Amino acid sequence: MDKKTIKAIKWLSLGHLVNDSYTGFINPIMPFIAAKLGITMAMATLVLSLSNIFSSMLQPIFGFFADNMLKRMFIFWGLIMTSLFIPLTTIAPNVYVLIIFVILGSLGSSFYHPQSSGFVSKFAGTDDAGARCMGQFISMGSIGYALGPLIAAFVVQHDMTKMPLTSVTGLVLACFMFSFVPKLSNIYPKPKHKNFKDSFVTILKNKTMNLLMIISMMKVLITTSCCTLLPFLWKNEMHYSPIYIGTALFLFVIAGSIGSFTSRSIEVKWGTKNLLYFSMIATLPMILLFHATYKTHPVISLITFIIIGYTTMLAQPVTMVMGQKLLPQFKSIVAGFMNGFAWGVVAVSLSLIGLCAEKYGITNVLIILSLFPAISSYIVKYLPEN
Repeated sequence: MDKKTIKAIKWLSLGHLVNDSYTGFINPIMPFIAAKLGITMAMATLVLSLSNIFSSMLQPIFGFFADNMLKRMFIFWGLIMTSLFIPLTTIAPNVYVLIIFVILGSLGSSFYHPQSSGFVSKFAGTDDAGARCMGQFISMGSIGYALGPLIAAFVVQHDMTKMPLTSVTGLVLACFMFSFVPKLSNIYPKPKHKNFKDSFVTILKNKTMNLLMIISMMKVLITTSCCTLLPFLWKNEMHYSPIYIGTALFLFVIAGSIGSFTSRSIEVKWGTKNLLYFSMIATLPMILLFHATYKTHPVISLITFIIIGYTTMLAQPVTMVMGQKLLPQFKSIVAGFMNGFAWGVVAVSLSLIGLCAEKYGITNVLIILSLFPAISSYIVKYLPEN
């Protein structure tokens, strides 16, 4: 990699941080938006479900177009839409306008992720340096997703209506990225056009790719459910402040970003399969510990919650790099599946999860959900050794 491509990766990673900080706004403040609009937890989780669907499930489609073009439009417009519409959710006058703002902001995130991930992969290559760059790129997104709750909680604690002022950061950064992220047409030849149907059939027929997507879905099931449900537990049952909730989610996702950043080093020491086994199985005993301590020993439960973030996110860079090495001709589409479609599939069930949590208890539902990755860890044995 030359200095120009290294600089481009740094700007793409910074964009990932800022983009994901906006998507991190929604979870900690949704209980307060729900209270303001007078909607139930089930309806609020439905709105969050739509957010995840539009920010995630469409990523493979945008990834297809990104793989067939060298223009950077998805990166810039994605960051602009996310930074503009997500902060507007706090001033939505009713649930219908709230849904419109959430969908438009989430679509921006869906634009940004597959193309930026594909650019990083192209710039960095697929050797060990490429794995490290992807880990850093994902880690920066996790740091942004961690900062989002902290920023949102701070604003909500003082004045929720001031949230749209935070859009300035993303809009300014989008302008800088236009100058500092080079056009791929200046570096690479125009890609051979890929057929939409053939591309998706090739990916979905690949057995290893399907196993990697299942592993990604299990990771997302835990992180999304924890970040969606626990703010309601802390606000409604424990009566914690927005700052506490935002700080807890900040620490959870920061721990996840550390997991992403250290993933490659641990993979080298433990081996790929052992890392994946640990990441998928360890969640169950920790959720049980959280359930046993959140009322009587809140500090222990908070520490446990943070560790869950670290162990769950260990698997993300591993599965992403494996998928892109497996099908290098579809880098952006693979990124869309691994980083987006997995979230979308889980998001479809999020409203049902919220309904069950409202009826049977939040921690009881989380315990049931943590069984899924533990049981499905069996499929790791069918991944290739190398």
